Amino acid sequence: MSHAEPADYPRPNATVIAAQNDAFRRFACLGITPDQPIQGRLVVTQSLIEAGDGFVMEAVQATGAFDTFEPDNDPEGWHDFGAVTIRGETVFWKLDLYEADSDFRYGAETPENPATTMRVLTVMMARDW
Repeated sequence: MSHAEPADYPRPNATVIAAQNDAFRRFACLGITPDQPIQGRLVVTQSLIEAGDGFVMEAVQATGAFDTFEPDNDPEGWHDFGAVTIRGETVFWKLDLYEADSDFRYGAETPENPATTMRVLTVMMARDW
């Protein structure tokens, strides 16, 4: 008896999602306008804010400039997680994709469709993880 993958559930296009995630991250963190509108918001944790003295700005800018994606930190190829070091502190960033009209309750059904996907980019101290 053979086991077949369901044909009616195509895998999301990782290349398209990665390009959109990169474009949104550069827009949210560096102000670089994407080629197409991409919905989302940037969130920073309280501990990042409490680091003070421009730390948030440095962390957000480093997040926007991040481009070191490897199988260890990007197994799906979506460019949705990374780590940067700011003043000796490890800072993580994570992109979550939700259905645009679900009040952040449901994951995006078609994450490669920017019209129906809302991105949330969270920048946090690694110890918050």
